Amino acid sequence: MPNYPDTFYARTAATTQERAPLQGRVEADCCIVGGGLAGLTCAHELARAGRSVVLLEAQAVGWGASGRNGGFVGTGYARSHASIAGAIGEAGADALHALSIEGMEMVRQTIEELGIASAEPLPGKLGVVRYDSGDALERSRDRLARQHGYEVEFWPTERVRAVLRSPKYHQALYDPHCFHIHPLNYARALAAAVEAGGGRIFEASRAVGTELSGAEKRVATASGEVRARHVVFAGGGYTDRLVPKLRASQLPIATYVLTTEEAPETIASVIRTRAAISDDRRAGDYYRLVEGGRRLLWGGRITTRTSEPRDLAALLRRTMISTYPELAPLRVELAWSGLMSYARHLMPQIGELQPGVWYCQGFGGHGLNTTAIGGRVVAEALLGRGRRHELFAPFGLVWNGGPFGTFAVQGTYWGYQLMDWWRER
Repeated sequence: MPNYPDTFYARTAATTQERAPLQGRVEADCCIVGGGLAGLTCAHELARAGRSVVLLEAQAVGWGASGRNGGFVGTGYARSHASIAGAIGEAGADALHALSIEGMEMVRQTIEELGIASAEPLPGKLGVVRYDSGDALERSRDRLARQHGYEVEFWPTERVRAVLRSPKYHQALYDPHCFHIHPLNYARALAAAVEAGGGRIFEASRAVGTELSGAEKRVATASGEVRARHVVFAGGGYTDRLVPKLRASQLPIATYVLTTEEAPETIASVIRTRAAISDDRRAGDYYRLVEGGRRLLWGGRITTRTSEPRDLAALLRRTMISTYPELAPLRVELAWSGLMSYARHLMPQIGELQPGVWYCQGFGGHGLNTTAIGGRVVAEALLGRGRRHELFAPFGLVWNGGPFGTFAVQGTYWGYQLMDWWRER
């Protein structure tokens, strides 16, 4: 069996269950490829409806970004509301935002219904800006209330700096509906619920071949085969070339996370809230207190380089200390990376590739809410209960540009960093 990456979540996981690889031939209504949160959610929805489901995972449940992310469960997408509205109109943008709210509430309800205490949900998120932008934040607050009945609080600079002791921060929006969790524990509990509902999950079972043209689809692994009427591909940033069009439509983007040593007093001297925090920069910082405030989990930066840099901990630590110089004495205990799936249009890619073949990918760093709603709308379509997946149709499988697309993304990120630097000054 593959080992999980050495992350804070793996070290503090509530369970260590391992599942056997697929052996021989099995049949199901649906075969799902990918044991991250999108695949697990879709499997859970189908199993609850009485459909037979087989899920294939190349490594282990939650092995990828689903089990090693920042743990933020919020609303929205990688693309801004204004940009979405500019592309498809205000009504379409509002409908998509409502889906993102539903996805967040799905995670909350699943934790409650399944009694996933090990997910350790904690309320609240502060979205801070690193330059004076109070008017824009107040307009965002008012739009959310007016168009979605979604209430958030505007915090002026003095209130922000009372809880986040950094002169880099100005105003913020506090969202009491958002929360943060232990994502690996959530993923593993969701997998257990799939199996309790009759679904079958096989780990160390990479899909190596497919036959998708007939009414009965076939997905082969090294030691077995699944035959099903429907196949859902949900590999995210770890999508390989099994279905070339899916791989060519998204870019794997790495993001980095660290956790510090235990230092509750030092951390509390500058971060005086248990809410999760993120800033407004493109691929900006996101962080939260873990283990009752004894450690700080800090994430940020993106790169198209998918291998882990040798100086990963130092890269993140410099960013943390530039925001809070008082944290300079803290030692980094763990640092790791994970691959997110991005499309060029920065929106989830959810839909039907051909009859009976579905895809659910491209969550762009907002996966804890969008994987949930993505898995649900695909399951709804398979069950004949709705076609809400079509709301994502304007943002389909656009070619990623190949190596030129990778260079373009990295160049764009560097450009955003330069703009962020200039704007803050």
